[in-house]
Amino acid sequence: MPCGSRRNLTLMMITDLFWNIGWLLTINLTILFAACPNQDPDLQIWNPGHNKEHHAHIGRNRKLLLSSSATVNSIHIFDGGKLVISDSGKDPIVLRTRNILIEDGGEFHMGSEDCPFQRDVTIILYGRSDEETENIHSYFGLKYIGVSRGGTLEIHGAHKLSWTFLNSTLHPGGMREGGYYFERSWGHRGVIVHVINQLGDVIHSDRFDTYKSTDESKRLAEYLDRVKKGLIISVAVNDEGSTKLDEFARNALSKLGSKYFRRLGFRHPWSFVTLKGSPESSAEDHVVYQGARGSAAAKVFKLFQSPNGDHFTVGSVSEWVQDVEWTAWFNRDDERGSGDWEKLTDLKSAFPGKICESPIDMQVATVDGIPASLTAQVFHKHDLDYGFVCRNKDQVNGICHNYKVRFLCGKPVRPKVTVTIDRHVNSSIVDLAEDVSTWKAGDVVFVASTDYSMYQTEEFQLLHCPECKENQVKLQGKAKYLHMGREVDGVDMRAEVGILSRNIVIMGEMEAQCYGNNACTYFGFDTVGGHIKMGVDFKAVHIEGAELKHMGQQSMGHYPIHFHMTGDVDEKGGYTPPTYVKEVSIHDSFSRCVTIHGSNGLLVKDVIGYKTLGHCFFTEDGPEERNTFDHCLGLLVKAGTLLPSDRNSKMCRMITDGRYPGYVPRPQVDCNAVSTFWIANPNNSLINCAAAGSEETGFWFIFHHVPTGPSEGMYSPGYSEHMPLGRFNNNRAHSNHRAGMIIDNGVKTTEANARDKRPFLSLVGARYSPHVGADPYKPREPALIKNYIAYKNQDHGAWLRGGDVWLEDCQFSDNGIGLTLASGGTFPDDDGAKQEVKNSLFVGESENRGTEMPDNLFWGPGGLDHSGRALPKGETFPMRGIQIYDGPINVENCTFRKFVALDGRHTSAIGFRFNNSWQTCPNNNMTNIIFQDVPITSRVFFGEPGGWFNHLDLDGDKTTILHDVDGSVSEYPGAYIVKHDNWLLRHPDCIDVPDWRSAICSGRYAQVYIQAKHPSTLKMKIIKDEYPDKPLFLKGALGRHSHYQQYQPVAMLQKGYTVHWDGLAPQELTIWLINFNQNDWIQVGLCYPKGSLFSIISDIHNRLSKRTFKTGTFQRTYKMNNLDHGHPGRSYYFFDEDTGLLFLKVKAHKKRHTFAFCSLQGCERIKIKASIPDKSRVSDCALTAYPKYSQMPTVDVPMPKKLPTAQLSNSDHFIEVKLESYKMRFFHIREDMAYSEVNGKKYYHDDEGMQIVVIDGKTGKVVDNRSFRRAILRGIPMHVENYVANMKNNSIALVTSKGRLISGRPWIKVLAELGATDIKLKDKLVFVGYKGSFKPEWVKLAVGEDTAQLHEVLPIPITKKLKL
Repeated sequence: MPCGSRRNLTLMMITDLFWNIGWLLTINLTILFAACPNQDPDLQIWNPGHNKEHHAHIGRNRKLLLSSSATVNSIHIFDGGKLVISDSGKDPIVLRTRNILIEDGGEFHMGSEDCPFQRDVTIILYGRSDEETENIHSYFGLKYIGVSRGGTLEIHGAHKLSWTFLNSTLHPGGMREGGYYFERSWGHRGVIVHVINQLGDVIHSDRFDTYKSTDESKRLAEYLDRVKKGLIISVAVNDEGSTKLDEFARNALSKLGSKYFRRLGFRHPWSFVTLKGSPESSAEDHVVYQGARGSAAAKVFKLFQSPNGDHFTVGSVSEWVQDVEWTAWFNRDDERGSGDWEKLTDLKSAFPGKICESPIDMQVATVDGIPASLTAQVFHKHDLDYGFVCRNKDQVNGICHNYKVRFLCGKPVRPKVTVTIDRHVNSSIVDLAEDVSTWKAGDVVFVASTDYSMYQTEEFQLLHCPECKENQVKLQGKAKYLHMGREVDGVDMRAEVGILSRNIVIMGEMEAQCYGNNACTYFGFDTVGGHIKMGVDFKAVHIEGAELKHMGQQSMGHYPIHFHMTGDVDEKGGYTPPTYVKEVSIHDSFSRCVTIHGSNGLLVKDVIGYKTLGHCFFTEDGPEERNTFDHCLGLLVKAGTLLPSDRNSKMCRMITDGRYPGYVPRPQVDCNAVSTFWIANPNNSLINCAAAGSEETGFWFIFHHVPTGPSEGMYSPGYSEHMPLGRFNNNRAHSNHRAGMIIDNGVKTTEANARDKRPFLSLVGARYSPHVGADPYKPREPALIKNYIAYKNQDHGAWLRGGDVWLEDCQFSDNGIGLTLASGGTFPDDDGAKQEVKNSLFVGESENRGTEMPDNLFWGPGGLDHSGRALPKGETFPMRGIQIYDGPINVENCTFRKFVALDGRHTSAIGFRFNNSWQTCPNNNMTNIIFQDVPITSRVFFGEPGGWFNHLDLDGDKTTILHDVDGSVSEYPGAYIVKHDNWLLRHPDCIDVPDWRSAICSGRYAQVYIQAKHPSTLKMKIIKDEYPDKPLFLKGALGRHSHYQQYQPVAMLQKGYTVHWDGLAPQELTIWLINFNQNDWIQVGLCYPKGSLFSIISDIHNRLSKRTFKTGTFQRTYKMNNLDHGHPGRSYYFFDEDTGLLFLKVKAHKKRHTFAFCSLQGCERIKIKASIPDKSRVSDCALTAYPKYSQMPTVDVPMPKKLPTAQLSNSDHFIEVKLESYKMRFFHIREDMAYSEVNGKKYYHDDEGMQIVVIDGKTGKVVDNRSFRRAILRGIPMHVENYVANMKNNSIALVTSKGRLISGRPWIKVLAELGATDIKLKDKLVFVGYKGSFKPEWVKLAVGEDTAQLHEVLPIPITKKLKL
């Protein structure tokens, strides 16, 4: 090859190489500039200085780099303009501006996803709402960062782990540095000793019940003697410790240096701290017991020094604590006459025993709940000693409101002992669940409450901690409250720990106090913060790693982060990468946290919402779908003014905007719903989120029947109620006032009007029934709630209403009520659906006792050890694990743990909604239920009149029923558990469960809905023909102003019933067959006046399509037997004018699905129209109906056999006892019979007289059987008395009589000794008694002339309920 050609080739190769290098360099620089926006070489340095009059316009493709602090009036980025914040340099940048508007190709950048911003930057948005309107944008308002059409906002701060969990418990005073905290109350009586070493560590502790036993006194003396010299001893009395103290113990304490222990009196508080071997070092305090109404405390605190020079203080407090509580509201007088006089002396006379002798405080309010101080009326007397008087003559309008008053009274004192060790180190090192090495000294973190009050959340600043591991931080200061850092009784109760600090801060500049028209009635601080708002067709928005402080405004549309009508913001809308908000902390906000309005597909991840007003994570109008909240945390969410659902009671009453004249607010119904997560469309996903404290609710799924606001018309009516649920996995809720989660309710989608005066968007009723494609005609698609945790919510862990809502692997603990499943109250809106709970855990009162502080409004004894603890509501509130409302439900493979009733508090694992007007379905099924640390007496409770149960006289209270499918609840497989006094559901073999206020029965059950018109105000009496002396009275489920009334009894099938009224019979009746299978029937006799004429048809009503089909007619027959000869097209009715009863055979002809209320075609009904003669009287035919139509009670479905004790997983169990004394007749032969039966084994009488069968109350085994002949009873009863006297305590006595009973004899007093009261004997007697220190619920006496019978189950072992 020629030399020139070779040279040219080489030159070409070099040129090509440099071209490729340049091309690669260009690509890499492009990538670099894209990754780190501040490295773009086209950027121009921009340092505008500080000038509040400077309006910065960045457009026409200008690209500016802000590298130093600045103050301007506003920034407008548009037409290809670009503003980048410099990440070079060490000095922080502070940018103050009224607003930043980004639109029409404008871009604002701080870092990027691949190049997070590292410098400290603060953007301060300033301005006032009362300034000139030229500073207020028509769409964005003021103090904003606004992203409009074509705008780009990229904020990417330094990565920090957003939040994690405590991994070790943080105790009051701090634990990591060696603190100690011990507290006990009731149930820990006696002398409590702690032994502490020189390092301040507790090495041993014990309790000595020196009230109960001198043996305990001796053990105390020996214990103290064994303690080595040089150890610290703390000794204190809890409750009472003097009664059985002997000289050994008194000498032992005197030797240690005590001066008062020898003179220790009954219930005297006493505390003592000493160093063994140095009695002169002792510290001691002692006070005299002040009685049940006086507090008293003995307190000792002593400073010690450890060998390494550190100091610590041992504290011991022995005290009697007096709690206080408000009485009920009293309203003795009203405004008529001279005024409203609520004098204290008059109130005490009118309500004896309800008001304490010396009240501590008094509250006055109108009967509508408005505080007297807000009425602007003049009061003649408002005095704690005198009472309250409002005189009409003192008022401007001449009339007082009607007022009510209540008083704060001291409760009986309770004991409390506290032992503390304070290390005097003002910091705490805590273990966390994850690597938090991105958290730095100076950062601000919070530790969430793990108790009922969200206000036990605490903030700390992080300290430099070279000794900390990657999962540890050092907190400045000490915790005031207990924060759990572990799983408690199987429930993950670890406190959330979140970081508020970020290197990018966006904040509103605030005034010192509220001003102008900015909700100053409700807030004393400025609520006009900054906000970030995205409008339609923005180009790109990604926000991460930022801290938003003082953002949001108490005005519509101005929230910390707000996506407003932006449509699809993910790939579906052409956004690549999809829009997101990540790793953002939003705190001290004045209106919400993240608002998604008319937007879909947004990812909100690792976002904290902390201390905000109004709903925090908020979806607004209903059409918002496919948004994902992943690992988001919200807490300290308080009421705001914007929507009715945001408002508290005060706001609800006082805000008049949007209401119709004459509207009377009902805060608990129309408002009071502020929530951490407010989800207006089910098709959104919540994963790994936590709702750790709201004034009302954690997660609330709400339904807009039609979309509202700017979203109007986006979907058809009812769409959201049928939309399947997105993913709801691994979420948790605690420390919420109302509920951890609610699926229920809708919002009013029409403006206030004369027909419905409530404001727009007030809460209304709604029913959720998810179906494929949100189409109710397509198959159901269950809403799945998985791995949900709810604990320490004051009212509910979850309230879920709707169709197919299924829970799996969930945990509930320490909630007022763990879970309520509700369908429709009357008819399920999605017939055939069911609610289901599987593989879940319910804990009543866990080892998380909380901290006794003013934030805990209720504190009292509880749990297995009866120790002091925080309580969810009132001290007597009956906590329940699952509350059955209506049904149908299915509960399977669930565990209930630590539900323990006290004498005065009816805690139970399973209960029923009290004050319930609605139906209860027979298909409320329980299968494979496990009880752990739940006494068998506390498994179920049906309620009793009084207290929280009120009168227990509403229809739903009376018709409760539960199906124990496999016997895991009652020990009787397949049995139904019914209310003990509902004889519509009972038969002769039913077994009473006195502790549950229920009976165990067998049978086939369904419901009959009886709808009455003209009139609709009657009370109904329904009688089962087999038990004519035991009617059931029903008021009806609907309000008195409804145009019809509905009665919803549960009935045993294939039986006869009669129906009566307390007025003239309704002219129109519709009988609905509910839960009837094909060919199921009952016979009904309806009371009408003589001479009434009837038109009766049958039809099928399809509630989904709202279509009705007539299926047949009823013709009159004059023979009762013909009722059985009808067929679907033609049936018969029989009117017995002598008794006034219209008889029908109510029979189902169609098939239905298992959980459906009605048949596949619809609900089968019978419609009766009656023409009733004028001047007819009350339609109550009971006196003429019976005994004519009485039936002998029969058992159609045999009772199941009790599970053998060997098959039971619990040590406690039931024994079944049946006692009968009766006369047997066979033609002319009469013979007296009597026996006692225990678990199927009968003990018959041989002779006339009395028999006593004795059962050991601990084992349930029969230990003796003794008969006493009639001659003994007639004479001296010493034999009987001696027998009972020698019977061991904790013994069950089954007493039966045979033959004619001899009454009026001294032997009767042995019945009283065994618990009988109000003894009025007849010829026959059976009695279940108990010898012991208390009277169990199941002690019963039954007498009769010809027969006496008792059949009940008794709990084994017999234990006494502890008192409150």
